[in-house]
Amino acid sequence: MHPTGPRQESPGTAGFASGSAAGPDGPFDAFGLSGAPGTDAFWAAAPVCRPSGDGGWVTLFRWRGAPAVVEFESWSDPVPLARWRDTDCWYAEVRMPARLRVTYRFRTDDGAYADPRNPVGAGGERSIAATPDAPPQPHWPAVDAADVLPLPRARVRWASARLGGRRTVRIHPVGGGGPVVLLLDGDDWLHLHPAVTAFDAAYAAGEMPAATLVFVPAKDRLAEFGCRPEWWESVRDELLPLLTEAEVPLDLSTLAVAGQSLGGLSAMYAALEFPELVRRVACQSPSFWWAPGAEELPDPLGGPVGGAIAARLRERPAPAGLRIAFDLGEHETRMRPHCELVESLTGQAGATVRISRSAAGHDRAGWRHALLRDVAWALA
Repeated sequence: MHPTGPRQESPGTAGFASGSAAGPDGPFDAFGLSGAPGTDAFWAAAPVCRPSGDGGWVTLFRWRGAPAVVEFESWSDPVPLARWRDTDCWYAEVRMPARLRVTYRFRTDDGAYADPRNPVGAGGERSIAATPDAPPQPHWPAVDAADVLPLPRARVRWASARLGGRRTVRIHPVGGGGPVVLLLDGDDWLHLHPAVTAFDAAYAAGEMPAATLVFVPAKDRLAEFGCRPEWWESVRDELLPLLTEAEVPLDLSTLAVAGQSLGGLSAMYAALEFPELVRRVACQSPSFWWAPGAEELPDPLGGPVGGAIAARLRERPAPAGLRIAFDLGEHETRMRPHCELVESLTGQAGATVRISRSAAGHDRAGWRHALLRDVAWALA
């Protein structure tokens, strides 16, 4: 649904649930819907869950109109929806594990759509589902497909001689501004998830120090984030001097970087290879499977555990003074060995390390809480 790197999981838990109660209104009775299929009450209800009986959940997804499938973000293969009798109601009962928050959308022959019955969205064509036992995500407001997220007014145009192309980098002072926090894949945090609102709310609640957020977009994620020194040389020599022209309060003496997936890999690489620039990192689901050429393999995650970052940490210790927060989705089983090895080697090298696990797969819907919490910790 958006390029976060190679597909991580296909756990086999998604699909039609078995053993559904079949009353006069078919499988819908078991979910406690108040109206018969096709009525206003039936369509008014948001996606609903019921216990699966094995510690997980079954979630009911409904679509009105043409045939469709429900697609999930890096968690499961698409699930086709079945038609209820001769109505315009299409539905799927999808098995989900305990503690899961996942992005999804409906795909039809004419496009992709957010769930019109779900008030929690991520951009114009995505929605977010959470099992009842998924922990809350304070400070992130519910936004639906029609909402336009606020954009910071301060911006700079970054025309990079090294990287090529032009980018619009937006800048937002939280609490009046302070240490600079580079948010890699910044356009996702501007247009899909309301990071500006969430960081401001966390600051107002006393859970975030003052900071200046810099939303840095990527043009070619694999080329730019795959441990490429030119990216960070360009940040140091081109982007950071531009920020001083934006007339936004900022403190360049402390620079933190937050990244996810390949962005998390790049943030960690910067801390190891550019310690004079980056010493504070928050990385979620970092792609520590990466090594040169790994993305071209039939199984990119099947190479040496920890990839290039683990090899670098074995060759020479991490620079002194690093403060690094690692987070990984609980359902990212194939990512776990790669991340656990790098986490261990980083701690052994003397860095100050925080390790956590989120109730999600490889998905920004699950990374959101860790982003706020870990940036605050990194700046502490």
